[in-house]
Amino acid sequence: MQWTRDGYTVSDDRWRVDREAVHAFLADSYWARGISREIVERSIRHSLCFGIYRGDIQAGFARVVTDHATFAYLADVFVLPVHRGRGLGKWMMECILAHPDLQGLRRFLLGTRDAHGLYARFGFAAPRNPTIWMEIHDERAYMPSERS
Repeated sequence: MQWTRDGYTVSDDRWRVDREAVHAFLADSYWARGISREIVERSIRHSLCFGIYRGDIQAGFARVVTDHATFAYLADVFVLPVHRGRGLGKWMMECILAHPDLQGLRRFLLGTRDAHGLYARFGFAAPRNPTIWMEIHDERAYMPSERS
């Protein structure tokens, strides 16, 4: 699918993603610092990806890990600094939530340290019953000395 507005395009074509630009941003982000190019490639390959483009230039990115029926997890959402301030993040969220493969899901999750206000506009909230959720979180997963 593809959406166009004000000279920008949002596309779910994973083959269009500028993997170098996405890796460069993620490797320096607070949530994926140090992530390898190979892990970024694998995550793109196994996710429903959304890119924001100005012509052929990557301006933003997000991916959704999903079974396309009951569950989705939104990850790696960003707009590059030079393209911020144009409402592109909000627009990309509208496109993601309108995508036909993401309709009728029972649960749609995400994690954020600093964008609660953005996601709240789209209906995301703290879990109603956080006591049912558990996780395995390995903060060393992207550290070169910890990879096998």
